[in-house]
Amino acid sequence: MPNFMKRLRKLKTRIINVRVGTGAAIFPSAATATPEFPAVTRLHLTYARKIYGGHQGARHFWRNCLARLKYHNPGVPMTVKQTDIQDGPASLTVYFAEKLSNAASVNTSTAKDEHAPAPSASEKTATVDIRNLTYTDIWNKVKNMTGAQEVAPTAQEEEELQKIGQQAQKAIKDRERIAAIRQKKLDHEKMLAAAKGEAAKLSQAP
Repeated sequence: MPNFMKRLRKLKTRIINVRVGTGAAIFPSAATATPEFPAVTRLHLTYARKIYGGHQGARHFWRNCLARLKYHNPGVPMTVKQTDIQDGPASLTVYFAEKLSNAASVNTSTAKDEHAPAPSASEKTATVDIRNLTYTDIWNKVKNMTGAQEVAPTAQEEEELQKIGQQAQKAIKDRERIAAIRQKKLDHEKMLAAAKGEAAKLSQAP
């Protein structure tokens, strides 16, 4: 039963971590687009497999944000290309319907990602250099470019998050308590072994 409950808690934690947190947001769609923020049609992320060389933030963005974005925007295709070129670019390409957002027109570079799929005739792309950025910095750029509306956790999700935090704190204290018990047992065993050794020496003394 304890193993089952532990697995259940892990599953609940994973589920809620997909629904809420950095990157939990809804992109403008064809129905909600504005002149300032046109619909987002696709995303593409390129970065190197290992984190050194400025790719750590891009990897963490993939791990922490992309799943949440996909959860809240199931109709927006999102592709990822991991390369073996550590000194190569880390970039994020945002695809817009018909035209770029005002923020994308002003703040993005002219760089292109050779791994990003070619836009369709009705799409415009903006590619952002994300090398050496943290994943929160990357998310802030995406949010500002796209006008994505962040999804606030519900009261139930807030309660679940609070419970998860309490369980995590309890788990830390339990691990510390068990480690202390084990260490006490080891210390006791060492003391007994030392005492036996001394007793053996005394019994062998002339």
